[in-house]
Amino acid sequence: MTQVISVVTAVHAPSIPYLREAYDSLASQQMPEGWTWEWLVHEDGPTKLATTVLPANDARVSISNGRQAGPAVARNMALSRATGSLVQVLDADDKLTDGALTRSVTALKDRTIGWTTSRVLDLLPDGSTTGWMHTDPAPGRIGRGEVLSYFASNNYLLPVHPATLCIRRTLALALGGWMALPGGEDTGLLLAASTVCNGYFIIEPGLLYRKHTEQITNTSDWREPTEWITRMRFIHARARALQECPD
Repeated sequence: MTQVISVVTAVHAPSIPYLREAYDSLASQQMPEGWTWEWLVHEDGPTKLATTVLPANDARVSISNGRQAGPAVARNMALSRATGSLVQVLDADDKLTDGALTRSVTALKDRTIGWTTSRVLDLLPDGSTTGWMHTDPAPGRIGRGEVLSYFASNNYLLPVHPATLCIRRTLALALGGWMALPGGEDTGLLLAASTVCNGYFIIEPGLLYRKHTEQITNTSDWREPTEWITRMRFIHARARALQECPD
């Protein structure tokens, strides 16, 4: 029986010019024997622009759209259609590296692992790449609570990149998917997952994280300090609450 990894992508208008490159990086993945992928794209808004740039003849691609409600809602709407046992995040303006899905699938064969992340390379406008601004952890297992400890001790920074998250679908659903926040929703899901389950860090780069002027994390709204600290404190509080739940 073929096993499926569900790739979830939220799309908004500024990311449409990059969406085809995201598809190409997914279509070029060499999957492990017995595995395939499905791509669940949800456009945040009614324009249906995604259908104009993605191939209509690839049955693995499923596109939906709805009223504009932000990336957390868009990702959750895509997640609701997932059929795979694993869920891989892919932002619309980013690109998977060769072998990224295989490395996640391989790590998650260990049933004591609930999620993976991988090393990131920033993709600059001129096409060159550079390392992520933070120091990567050692490759291998990340114990429950380690990400939370780092987050609490380093001004709400993460030691791993949430845009590379691959997570068991049952775990994502149990945690309520992406947090209902105007930003940082991917940080919220990663932190919650890492609090209740062991993870695994893959040292090989798994994502080209595109840097451009229209990306959400580059906007003044996302960086507004009062809202940012409120979001981070709430994310932290939820993870602490999960940590304190009895086994």
